[in-house]
This record gives sequence, structure tokens and C-alpha cells, in this order.
Amino acid sequence: MNAFTEPFSHEFMQRALLGCALIGFTNGFLGAFVLLRRMALMADALSHSLLPGLAVGVLLFGLTPISLFFGALAAALLVALGAGLISRSSRIKEDVALGILYTVAFSLGIILLAYSPTRVSLQHYLFGNILGLSDDDLWISYAIALLSLPLLVFLQRPLLLLLFEPNVARAQGVRVAALTYLLVGLVVLAMISALQAVGVVLALGLLVAPAATIYLFSDRYEWLFWGGGLVGMFGACFGLLLSYWLNLPSGPCITLLLGLIFGFAYLLSPRYGLLPRVWRRKRHFHEESLERWHDPPPA
Repeated sequence: MNAFTEPFSHEFMQRALLGCALIGFTNGFLGAFVLLRRMALMADALSHSLLPGLAVGVLLFGLTPISLFFGALAAALLVALGAGLISRSSRIKEDVALGILYTVAFSLGIILLAYSPTRVSLQHYLFGNILGLSDDDLWISYAIALLSLPLLVFLQRPLLLLLFEPNVARAQGVRVAALTYLLVGLVVLAMISALQAVGVVLALGLLVAPAATIYLFSDRYEWLFWGGGLVGMFGACFGLLLSYWLNLPSGPCITLLLGLIFGFAYLLSPRYGLLPRVWRRKRHFHEESLERWHDPPPA
């Protein structure tokens, strides 16, 4: 059998590829809103905050996808709401409160997992294990995609107003606070769907790298959303295949590939890439000097 086609013959790889397609597209699509809202650090904090919820779910209900899902969801929402509460009731800013809470939550998760009666590999939660994707995990990823994508498409106009002109959005009757909480909730769900693929440590890369790549190529918002989804899906699926061919961990391969794609865009994007901008600047100076040479100023 050809080494390039061998992965597609295994059932566990077929399931993992389908999961990567769902997870990568959902995270890449939602990443556009995270990028425009400048929520990357919050998203990173929320991804780390999932760990204690996973630990509590394992301790109370065992190692099942449903217990892990609801435990992670509750932990991330508690950290997000707690940071907002602290910032509103004290002089501490929300980003500082979030930084304190998520590091405490992450530390608590590591300690709680040490007391788990079920044998749990901490590395799988930190860096992902997409090859262990079960049917229940796949259904959860599908449900998150089915909920998130239509909602984001339907609410695209008020969300864009919220991102760029919150005062105008409020004047037009948009419920800014409710929409913000909804966006945070969808980010949490996307992070939960990415847990199995890349883990809590690398989940941010799968969320923001695809949208950031498209952001360097296009100014059109629809390209940012759908293009980010396609880049996320490609990076997740091809990163999984690379991990199989090279016998490497899947989570780091997926995140590293997305980082390389972003690096390519950063260097070579026709409009915003570093090298084309340097080339245009040099060409501009050259043409300016030629004009001065051929048309000297009058005496």
C-alpha cells in the first residue's frame, strides 16, 4: 500500500480526519471575530481554564466525553464571569483578574488530575490526542459546529457593529452585553471542541492563526471568516497526516503547520507581506532618484 494513502485506510484516521475538518473549520471561522475583537489573550486564558473542569468531570463522573464537556464548559465560564466580577467590584482591571484566575485554575486542574481514580495522561489534555477521538467526541464537535456557524452567520452584521462601533450598535438597539457574552460562550465551545485535537495549551493557535493568515491577504470580512475556516480545516487535516507520516504528536504538528502558513503570509503576502513592502520601498526610492537625475531643479 502507498505510504501516502495508508492513513485513509484506517478507521481511527478517518474519524480523526473528520474531526479535524469540523474542529479546524469552526475554530478558523470563529477566529476572525476573536482577531477583530482583540480577544486572543482572553481566549488563551479561557483555554487554560478548561483543565480544572476536565479534572472535576473525571473525578465526579469518570472519563466520558459528556462529563469532560460540561466540566470544561463550567470551568471556563466561571473564570470568565469571575474576572468580570472582580473588575467591576474592585480597582483591578479585567485582564489582570483574568490572568490571576486562569493561572490559578490551570494549577488547580493539574493538582486535581493527580488525584483522579482513572488513569489519565496529562499530556493528552495539554497537547491533544486526536487519534483517540471517539464517536461521542465527534458528535460533540459536530453539535458545536452546527450551533456556532449558523449563529455567527446570522448575527454577522450586529457582531461587526459590536466589534467596530459598539456605541453605534447600542444606539441601533443591539444588546451589546448579551452579544459579547454570546461571543465569549462560542469561543469557549470552540476551545472545548479543539481539546481533543490540540489540547488546552495549543488551542489558541488553532483559533487565531487561520484568521490572522487571511487577514494578511484580504481586507474583505467575508474572506476573513470563510477563508479562516478553510485554512483552519486544511491545517488541521494536513497537520494530522504529517504527524502520521513522520510519527510525531498530532497537536504540535497541527499548530506548527498553521504557524508556518502564517509565517509564509507574513513574509510573502502581496499587499501586507514584509518582503513585498521592502521591495516596494526600495523601488520607490530608486524611481525617485531617477526622476531627480533626469529632471534637475531649476537654478
